[in-house]
Amino acid sequence: MKPFRNYSLSEYSRVLSLKIPAPGGGSAAAATAALGAALLSMVANYSIGKSSNEQKIKASLKQSEQLRKRFLQLVDLDAQAYLNVVKTRKASPAKRAAARRKATEVPLEICKLCYKAVQLSPTLVRYGNKYLISDVKVALELLLAAFNAAKLNVEINQ
Repeated sequence: MKPFRNYSLSEYSRVLSLKIPAPGGGSAAAATAALGAALLSMVANYSIGKSSNEQKIKASLKQSEQLRKRFLQLVDLDAQAYLNVVKTRKASPAKRAAARRKATEVPLEICKLCYKAVQLSPTLVRYGNKYLISDVKVALELLLAAFNAAKLNVEINQ
């Protein structure tokens, strides 16, 4: 089976809709965050060559791309972590608790990385293409939604 991050958007949303344990909400949170980071990258790409501070824009692009790629990895890592929780449902309480604690690691990372991505927005608003401010705002909304969704997964798995 190919990684979920390599599915088309149509395929991923179809699989997400099925009556199967994974992918689920955590994976969807990571995918949402990847879209937010991608929008930040788009704004940076449009701003290169037109910015009063090229170095800051290029640094923002580099970071947003690193974040986008990591979020895509987390789409699959979250699904794997949750499948491990499912596998331990009939195990000892200690093993179930350990699997749940381990499953909090991915959504916790999603939260931390969403925060890092949001921190790129002031530079893009200040130095980026002024016609793309709405795209920065949409990116922020996606990142906030991903943060909140991942936070719910951290809370539920504790």
